[in-house]
Amino acid sequence: MKVSRIIKRRTVANDACDASHITVNGRVAKASYDVKLGDIIEVGFGSRPLRVRVTAIQDSTKKADAADMYEVLP
Repeated sequence: MKVSRIIKRRTVANDACDASHITVNGRVAKASYDVKLGDIIEVGFGSRPLRVRVTAIQDSTKKADAADMYEVLP
């Protein structure tokens, strides 16, 4: 979540997982979950959830290339 900049801080991502705001493939995700290619992640912050499909996994990336790691789903 942090590398792709969907959630910019690791602690916020951990808190979101602990509060069951993050699901992966329809299941509530733990902070320790290893994301795989093709996983569908749903982030339930705010009034409209964000759904994305993982298209690349990298240990680090530039800010400009972060959006290439996922595809936003309707």
